[in-house]
Amino acid sequence: MSKQTPMMQQYFRIKEEHQDAFLFFRLGDFYELFYDDAVLAARVLEITLTKRGKGDDAAPMCGVPYHSAENYITRLVEQGYKIAICEQTEDPATAKGVVKRDVVRVITPGTVMEGKAIQAEENQYILSLSIGIAQMGYARTDLSTGETEVGVTDRGDHEMHRLLHMDGLKEVVVDEAAGSHLPVVGMTMSTEMKEEIPSHMDHLYDGNEPLIRSAFGRLLNYLTHTQKRSLQHMQPAVTHIHQQHMQMDVHTRKNLEIIASLRERTKSGSLYGLLDFTKTAMGSRRLRKWIEQPLYDQSQIEARIQMVSVFLDNPIERRTLQEALQQVYDLERLAGKVAYGNVNARELVQLRKSLQQVPGIRALLSQLGESANEYGKNIEECAPLEVLLREAFVDEPPISIKEAGMISAGYNEQLDTYREATENGKTWLSDLEKTERERTGIKTLKVGYNRVFGFYLEVSKGSAHLVPEQYERRQTLTNAERFATNELKEMESKILNAEDQMETLEYELFLQIREEVQRYIPNIQQAAKMISEIDVLQSFSVASEEKRFTKPLFSEAGELRLERSRHPVVEETIPVGDYVPNDIHLDGERDMLLITGPNMAGKSTYMRQVAMISVMAQIGCYVPADLAVLPLFDRIFTRIGAADDLASGQSTFMVEMVETEYALQQASANSLVLLDEIGRGTSTYDGMALAQAIIEYIHEKNQCKTLFSTHYHELTILEEQLGRLKNVHVRAEEEDGNVIFLHKVEDGKADRSYGIHVAKLANLPDQVIDRAEHLLQELEQTEHRPTRHSSVHEQLVLFEEMEPASTKKRDKTAKRSKSEFEQEVQQLDVLNLSPIQALEKIYEWQRKINDSERG
Repeated sequence: MSKQTPMMQQYFRIKEEHQDAFLFFRLGDFYELFYDDAVLAARVLEITLTKRGKGDDAAPMCGVPYHSAENYITRLVEQGYKIAICEQTEDPATAKGVVKRDVVRVITPGTVMEGKAIQAEENQYILSLSIGIAQMGYARTDLSTGETEVGVTDRGDHEMHRLLHMDGLKEVVVDEAAGSHLPVVGMTMSTEMKEEIPSHMDHLYDGNEPLIRSAFGRLLNYLTHTQKRSLQHMQPAVTHIHQQHMQMDVHTRKNLEIIASLRERTKSGSLYGLLDFTKTAMGSRRLRKWIEQPLYDQSQIEARIQMVSVFLDNPIERRTLQEALQQVYDLERLAGKVAYGNVNARELVQLRKSLQQVPGIRALLSQLGESANEYGKNIEECAPLEVLLREAFVDEPPISIKEAGMISAGYNEQLDTYREATENGKTWLSDLEKTERERTGIKTLKVGYNRVFGFYLEVSKGSAHLVPEQYERRQTLTNAERFATNELKEMESKILNAEDQMETLEYELFLQIREEVQRYIPNIQQAAKMISEIDVLQSFSVASEEKRFTKPLFSEAGELRLERSRHPVVEETIPVGDYVPNDIHLDGERDMLLITGPNMAGKSTYMRQVAMISVMAQIGCYVPADLAVLPLFDRIFTRIGAADDLASGQSTFMVEMVETEYALQQASANSLVLLDEIGRGTSTYDGMALAQAIIEYIHEKNQCKTLFSTHYHELTILEEQLGRLKNVHVRAEEEDGNVIFLHKVEDGKADRSYGIHVAKLANLPDQVIDRAEHLLQELEQTEHRPTRHSSVHEQLVLFEEMEPASTKKRDKTAKRSKSEFEQEVQQLDVLNLSPIQALEKIYEWQRKINDSERG
């Protein structure tokens, strides 16, 4: 390879420091990419790949115009790539030798601040993890808003899965050792070894938890290293205390369709979509965050509910508030842009218009009572800032901050002088055009301007013979001639000089104003927080009014009583009045429901609506029921639906067992557990045995409120054996050989499953239906089923202390030596056996039996 030019040597030196990113190397009006960057970018962006140089030393090259680079950068970021922006850091006109260049920012999926990659209603999180022996520290921030959350959680697969599947997560920062073992799919993994919190940012976290300080320090150092600019909009970290929130794992949020629908994975069809009547982008993001993290503090919940009641009782004031909120722009992200230095004059006008709404909002809230007034008093007015922005900027400034016309007349005396000179010059030019037409008799004469020739007098070819001798020819066109005069040249110098000075001064004034606005960033962020919360609470009131929700009450005794309750999202999908509401009652003497009934009858909907109502109540919203008395749930666990986990090679049944095991290990007496058709993924008797064992374990060990749906009708006998378990069923009737689903939940067990009737509704061929009915009759006549009088010892008994004394009499077995199998069973520590371990034992015993029979 021949010797590289100084410019390419500069390129290689900078590229060496950014091996993991596309280097956008500024050359004039283009960002150029070279070598491997160019080859890959040309393919991803579908742009032309060219070469720089000749022969074997030619470098692959492609480029994008700097003024449209944002679109290309967005496309790369959306596919998980990093982009290092390398700018010219000195004026090429005054540079001696190669123009100095340096990377001014590295754009990553988690550090995007603008463009189409930023979604108004979604946060853009970057997560940092510090993994200890038994626990993990984490820190996550949305750089576009400056919000940061930190915490400590147990180290385990489920907690890791929860953190790595947080809504809006775009990037993960860990050390190299941990990064090689994390199952991160669909996001960028970055490593940064330095963990200390920079001294000038130590105020952002004042705690002493080592794992948090490690994670937060790594995050701050990563942001400082990649962004290379002020991070003054970063807000002090909020420590997430798990005990103050209801916990839901990834599967639960997905199964309940909290944020997105299961089928389409969109906002529509979710609880978030149902409740979002917010008027601001930051309000919509706040709503999303509240739904993901319901409260577990009754006083905080009731404070929110009180505000919802206030808005419901004052519909006129609420409407006035909504009109004001509609005029409020995204203050959180505007504050971020101010700190970053990429805010423009139009966005500062948006900030001004937003701040102008604050006094009215505060005054309105003060009229609605003490609780509302507390919110209003905490909204920062920023009156001096509003005055500054009102006096400084015109209402419709240009987008570019280097273009004249953004600063208002009267704001700066020198600027007004320049502006007067340019305006007078334009008037002089207009007068000159009129005078010269009259003097020369050339009716087509006009004054024009271009960057090459400056101002000129243009005359058509047909009138060229009338041009005076003192006119100096500047340019000849096909149909016209262009001329200049000494007077025109003098005025040109004055006008252009004034315009240049005006643009320079306006830019300087803009920078001064932006610097002043930066002082108000904490005030703007405080106003944004309170306005977004008010926006969510008024949104709850709108949803509650439109959808006939009820104010929830909370039971200190742990009672759950719902009368005529409904699933709010499902109700939206069917004609008005067709939804069948249901009651449910759970308390200390009745905390488990075993739900039977045919497929499609509504068992899963019934279970989900209990969880959905609990979530709604604990975020501070009214709920879909005529009466709602609820306990506070610390956790909700669900095992609903069937799906293989292809990525980890797990079958539907294994996924079912893993999720169930997590619920059994984590659920407390204050939790809610929903289990749907557990055991259906294996053979009938295996599944039935596991289902019963799980029910017994929850009843005796977890003692939490549980809804357990099943098609194993044999399990309904457990109502006689487990004191707090009750049978309920979803009612269905048969009429003329067809099943009618009534969707009504009643006490007692279902008499049959109606599976073949459901198959008939699905329009299976008549031949299949007839054959199935014939086979069912044969099976019902020959199958041996446990009866209501079967001894407990004949069924699966998980706990020794539950075993009746009568079953301990083993006269026959005591007279002979115990087999190896019996000894193994007797020595098994069933009290500490997890469902997964129980499943493995059952498979092992089944294999031994099958092997012995084959032998």
